[in-house]
Amino acid sequence: MKPSLSTICNAVIRYLNENLPEYYTYHNSQHTLYVYEKAQYIAEKEKVNTTDLTLVKIAALYHDIGFTKSHIAHEKIGCAMATKQLKAYGFSEVEINTICGMIMATKIPQNPKTLLEQILADADLEYLATANYPSISQALYQELLHFNPNLSETEWHNIQIAFIKNHNYHTAYCKRYKTFRKNKNLARLEATR
Repeated sequence: MKPSLSTICNAVIRYLNENLPEYYTYHNSQHTLYVYEKAQYIAEKEKVNTTDLTLVKIAALYHDIGFTKSHIAHEKIGCAMATKQLKAYGFSEVEINTICGMIMATKIPQNPKTLLEQILADADLEYLATANYPSISQALYQELLHFNPNLSETEWHNIQIAFIKNHNYHTAYCKRYKTFRKNKNLARLEATR
């Protein structure tokens, strides 16, 4: 019998807390729980069924677990880790493939193919359209400085402007309700160039 969602959630969060290096100021368990919450919310707005909702939540939990091994190709590593774990939990190959599809859909530049992939991709970058965007962006900048100590604030500022300009939400819900707020954050960034 499969473990409950809360059992899986607790195990993943515990694993992230114990295995993620301190310099992951953005890709950490708080981010995972945020994406988990947003994925559930967007999935409900998109009216996905109960079975699919469970798969979305599981994919959200595992989407950044690969960072415990490497920041390079972490989605692929995360899929391998999730596959091993979920097989042991009794998930079917079809369920695992669906979950891995969602994890891979968070890879930048995003290219989700199914509605479930669109939901997780949007949940992962939902923060671009929030009032918390500046502080979250700063946390990501601090993390990137670990890998590239020469990354200046100006360079980061320009990277963020280009990133938001090139980003599009995928789900009907986020296109309708998040694009405007994201563009407001972009306008603020451009105003402080």
